Amino acid sequence: MLSPQPRRKELHVTTQLLNNVDHHDLRVITRRGRELGDAVNQVLAFPNEFESLQRHYPIVFRKSVEGPIRPVAILGLARDENLFLDGEGDWADDAYVPAVLQRGPFSIATPDEPGAEPKILVDPDHPRASREDGTAVFLPHGGHSPYLERVIQVLRTLYDGNGLLDPVIASFGQAGLLRPANLHTRVSETETYAISDVSIVDAERLAALDGAALTALHRGGFLQSAFLAAASLGNLPRLAERKARANARVGA
Repeated sequence: MLSPQPRRKELHVTTQLLNNVDHHDLRVITRRGRELGDAVNQVLAFPNEFESLQRHYPIVFRKSVEGPIRPVAILGLARDENLFLDGEGDWADDAYVPAVLQRGPFSIATPDEPGAEPKILVDPDHPRASREDGTAVFLPHGGHSPYLERVIQVLRTLYDGNGLLDPVIASFGQAGLLRPANLHTRVSETETYAISDVSIVDAERLAALDGAALTALHRGGFLQSAFLAAASLGNLPRLAERKARANARVGA
């Protein structure tokens, strides 16, 4: 279980172990906006949130900065563009907010010892962190606020999901499901966007898997993830429609 830790003297240079003494008055700005770090066109997607992500975003696979292939959810078509920001501090159409954007100024310290609980870190210099505005992290008597309880659930999703990344990529690779692709979508007669150098879960290959391959994916727990990732590509035309509407608002 993820939980704030008792106050300790040793703190990281840029992040601190969350506790209800040093951070008793910490608040978090929960509205959505470019200035708060939401202006991104893709985010890391974790297998345990594929079901929620695939309702709104295309899920593709690309090499990360660190090297391994990772799933990402596409939020926009242009650089630094998030088509789900409604301009009024909210997420459009009540769409699911990816976990990496839900976590705000919080992150996880991986346990040093096997069996030890992960610790919650907070970045006091994060644009969402405040001592004056936003939602309280702790209650006046020091207990968890409802907001902090939600954050703990988000961090648990990230922590558990991080452990699934390598296995899901390995399983998809062994089944031959990942196919290199350059995706194109047309916004207007004169405006087309490409999502290049990615891989996708090939729906035809998935449908053609034999019993042994399907059983292996199912036993590994990733058969549903494969179907969800393949189905998510149906959101690409919807993303183009969002872009067209955004263009129309700018031109109005």
